[in-house]
Amino acid sequence: MPRERLTETRVENWKPAKEAWLRDTDSHLAVRARPARGGISKVFIFVSTLDYKDVRITIGEATGEGLYEAREKAREWQKLIDQGKDPREVIREQEAAEQAAIEAARAAAEAERAAAEAAKAEAERQARYTLRALCDVYLSALERARKGKSANAARSLFKCHIDPDTANRPARDVTAHEVAALVRRVREAGKERAAGVLRSYLSAAYNAAKRAPFDSALPADLIPFGIEHNPVDAIPAIAVQKGDRRLSAGELRAYIGHLLRIGQESGPELADVALLLALYAGGQRMAQLLRAKVGDFDQDTATLRLWDGKGKRTQPREHLLPLAPHAAGMVEALVERAKDREQARAKQEGRAPELAGLWLFSAHGRVAMNPETVSTRAGEISTSMGSEPFSVRDIRRTVETMLAGLGISKDIRAQLLSHGISGVQAAHYDRHSYIDEKHAALVAWEARLAAIRKAERTPSNVVRLGQRAA
Repeated sequence: MPRERLTETRVENWKPAKEAWLRDTDSHLAVRARPARGGISKVFIFVSTLDYKDVRITIGEATGEGLYEAREKAREWQKLIDQGKDPREVIREQEAAEQAAIEAARAAAEAERAAAEAAKAEAERQARYTLRALCDVYLSALERARKGKSANAARSLFKCHIDPDTANRPARDVTAHEVAALVRRVREAGKERAAGVLRSYLSAAYNAAKRAPFDSALPADLIPFGIEHNPVDAIPAIAVQKGDRRLSAGELRAYIGHLLRIGQESGPELADVALLLALYAGGQRMAQLLRAKVGDFDQDTATLRLWDGKGKRTQPREHLLPLAPHAAGMVEALVERAKDREQARAKQEGRAPELAGLWLFSAHGRVAMNPETVSTRAGEISTSMGSEPFSVRDIRRTVETMLAGLGISKDIRAQLLSHGISGVQAAHYDRHSYIDEKHAALVAWEARLAAIRKAERTPSNVVRLGQRAA
């Protein structure tokens, strides 16, 4: 390999006809030339030896301008050889380090991008999946399960007692301390029952969201809230104070008198009719009674069908009432009232009347009467009577107590008042309708009410169930 001091001019002008090498006299730098399409290809090459073996490393294209840089690179690599290091290994290590740095930078950029996306998603979640939104989804689930009364009660409690700051917090970030503060404020305001119900509904909402990923019966809308624990669990339930208010026979007689509006030609208002029918039908729940429609009454058998959706039922249970004569007459009058109003309205609107779906209790025929309307009316009567205050629930308790006094068994009372009829026996095996037993109880009850209205202690023609007449 010929040696010659390389200069910029020499490198530029050297153009051999065939492959050739030109070695620099001042360094371990060489130029290799090869014929190529359209001319000569020239590259700088580091040339040296290590442990008696040739070391050659291509530096790059040979140009006059690149000579200085190539010579410095050759000198740098020769220093490594003088130290017993192979420049090729050092180069590989440097390239590996550079590649690792590139990968690390790429990973850091990816992590930063992922973190930014996660932060954005978290911000969106916090703005979207708030306690308020969780309550709304839970309320919708109650409504789809035909638990409108529970949904309305929960909606009112959430609106009145969950402050905006807590309502707008991410639902999964709400702590037990925050929920406890909500419940405490309601309780300290003297609303112990409302505090207990608020706690129960909040607990139910969180439990539904917690189970939603695993329970296909629950709405998928609850899953994105990411609820893994229920903050309400740490808060003790507030025991419901059992009511014991019962009306005496005299109070019940006065109550019936107010409902009948004795001496008024206009007759009782619709809310009064509802209260009276609930009484004569054996103390039925007002919310269920007000949902009754024309199609729910079988005039041939005088049977009224109610739907009991109370409790954890996924579907309301059919509750049949074989009415005694007085209650049956009241329902017949309600049916005729609803049909007359619908026929008049249909004639005015030029359409066929739709009778089966008419509400029995509706002021204008469009929606069923609100239970609160009836409860308010009961409160007005209670006030006007001047006795110890009572509510619709107290009337129901009075009815069951008096039914027990007539000798009607606990099981029949449970069927008649549609108490919590559940368990394996009731759910899977007991298919008896109890129609005859319920009818006998209602006949006895109407006789008892007739005696009360006449100020008699017990009607002479009433035989206690389970006993023989003398």
